[in-house]
Amino acid sequence: MSDCGITNLGSCLVEKFFEFLIYILNQPIRPLLDMVDKLLTEPVNIEIFTETWVIIIYILSLFYGILLLITGFRFLLSGHSVEQREKAKRSLSNIILMMIFIQISFFLYELILKVISAVSTVIFNLIRDDFFLITMDSITNIGLELVLLLPYIMTLVITLIFLVLRYICVGIGVIFFAIGIFFYFVEPLNQYGKLILNYLFVIMSLPFFYSIVFLASSKFLELSLFRNMKIIVMIGAFSLVNLLTVFLILFVIIKAANALAGPIGTVAKVAGALA
Repeated sequence: MSDCGITNLGSCLVEKFFEFLIYILNQPIRPLLDMVDKLLTEPVNIEIFTETWVIIIYILSLFYGILLLITGFRFLLSGHSVEQREKAKRSLSNIILMMIFIQISFFLYELILKVISAVSTVIFNLIRDDFFLITMDSITNIGLELVLLLPYIMTLVITLIFLVLRYICVGIGVIFFAIGIFFYFVEPLNQYGKLILNYLFVIMSLPFFYSIVFLASSKFLELSLFRNMKIIVMIGAFSLVNLLTVFLILFVIIKAANALAGPIGTVAKVAGALA
């Protein structure tokens, strides 16, 4: 922009006023966006759960001997049955894999988080720097931004709450990751292991899906239809992220309820028969 002078004083003062207005409007937004950016692009710090993880691993390791003993008995009692011997061998392989994965679960979990964080950061870098900010694109945009600024801030706050909850769940998840692996390799508990691992993988990968949503939303501004509705696109992007999070929570609750319904139903039938 050219400097203000006698020849362009009127237009320059108007432009300076709008720049100052945009600066003021962005002040409450920038801290929220900074926190959102950190929660989406930086790996979750799981170091604070190291001691708890060690305790859980110690407890799980107590079952290694029991499982190996049971598998050994199955192998000895299989006699000349080829099928039973093969089952015993598969069980032994699963126990060995389980022991390896559980012991490295902390580092494996941390590696997954770093990979997801790196990929999400790359995608975020493809988004225009000013996409999430109030900008002086046109008179129509400025009018909409003034009207919808408060709803936009409220949407950011809701998104921030969900991201903080996700951060906490992912942090604690390093403990449940080891438990999920243990359940996955124990045949009667296999479904519960799958449920835990699927849930953890979904909440860990949320930043990747969110970054895709934001990148796609930023591309909408290149279309003439949405060019003068930037703040609506921004609110829509964050609202979609929030709805996706709510859908995920409901999906996990329903999935967990269905997984528990079978065993509970069986126990209820047995109790009814005994009564």
